[in-house]
Amino acid sequence: MAAAKYHRIYEILRERIEHEEYPPAGSLPSEHTLIEEFDCSRNTIRRAIQMLAENGYVQSIQGKGVTIIYSPKDQSEFIFGEIESLKEAATRNRKDYTTKILCFAELTVDDHIHRRTSFPVGKEIYYIQRIRYLGGTALIIDHNYFLRDVVKNLTPEIAEGSIYDYMEHKLGEKIVTTKRRMTVEHMNQIDEKYMDMKDYNCLAVVSSWTYNGDGIMFEFTQSRHRPDKFAFYEQAQRLHYPFLKEGI
Repeated sequence: MAAAKYHRIYEILRERIEHEEYPPAGSLPSEHTLIEEFDCSRNTIRRAIQMLAENGYVQSIQGKGVTIIYSPKDQSEFIFGEIESLKEAATRNRKDYTTKILCFAELTVDDHIHRRTSFPVGKEIYYIQRIRYLGGTALIIDHNYFLRDVVKNLTPEIAEGSIYDYMEHKLGEKIVTTKRRMTVEHMNQIDEKYMDMKDYNCLAVVSSWTYNGDGIMFEFTQSRHRPDKFAFYEQAQRLHYPFLKEGI
């Protein structure tokens, strides 16, 4: 089964759900209907539906098919369980998106950068500060650190677009795993100067350590978000343990 096939079907179904072609509390078409539409196997459709379930769009209910549990929200949603660029997230949330580069530098990792990022001392990196505008408003500041050995020949022009798109389609890199931590932090001078903070004095801060197909950490990013415009979510399911029922 080609991963690209089920992932593409997932993206099509997700877009239909977000545009309410399949309305909230409604149902997906039957497996048979989807198999005929996409000319694929039952396994491929089930993998696509599994991805929808994992990301909070649907829930399979025995005897009733697959129910839509997604509901539109005013805030832009960022998914903890997926790796996506801001460009991809903005497209998914149907938001206008632009980037302004504040700083683009080539640095050598010292003790301070090592403690902040986990990159080994002595490694060559790119350091980038980017303001992210959604709907014309400065709502995010990204502090990006990229390993030069992996993200080769990076330029400010590329950084204004999508670095992940450049890595995957120009460099042939596989972006595989991200570890994330979210904190709430007080506004600093850079936040106050460049972001439209309204009356807020704190931000939602997401720190990410990202690895390629060779298991090399090539990126550390700290994204600082104005708190009223963003929601981060993860889909979870309750586990049932037989030994608890048995009193073990």
